[in-house]
Amino acid sequence: MKIVRHDPRIAQAQATARELRALVGKLKRQLREKVGIEGLTLSQVTVLIHLERKGSATVSELARTENVRPQSMGATVAGLQALALLEGAADPGDGRRTLLSLTKLAHEKIRAIRTAREDWLFHAIRERFNANEQDALARGVELLKRLAEG
Repeated sequence: MKIVRHDPRIAQAQATARELRALVGKLKRQLREKVGIEGLTLSQVTVLIHLERKGSATVSELARTENVRPQSMGATVAGLQALALLEGAADPGDGRRTLLSLTKLAHEKIRAIRTAREDWLFHAIRERFNANEQDALARGVELLKRLAEG
């Protein structure tokens, strides 16, 4: 049996992974709390973001993507339609299916939420960090980009 010595770089990487996961979760919660999603449920926001990124989809496709029953997704979609954030149109390839897409209002709402969140982050960075810390944070963001690229 080979004896493996404790590698401090492995321990550091494990600790960094734990802390980063916790911090990302905390930052996401703060962004949601500080700049709310204006009465939308998390499921509704997820659907809006999915449609914005991937384009039109059916209720069944959204349900599969989110791993929920079509009936549950139907209720989520109905709520978004009642808020005039989603519109449906017949699928050109199969008229029996309805393709859901974002309305102009939904695009405006998503843009406004993102702008408000970026504004909150901008002010938090300017108020909480000095110039050297802001430079270090900018370098850290570049590293996080590389991490997110997989």
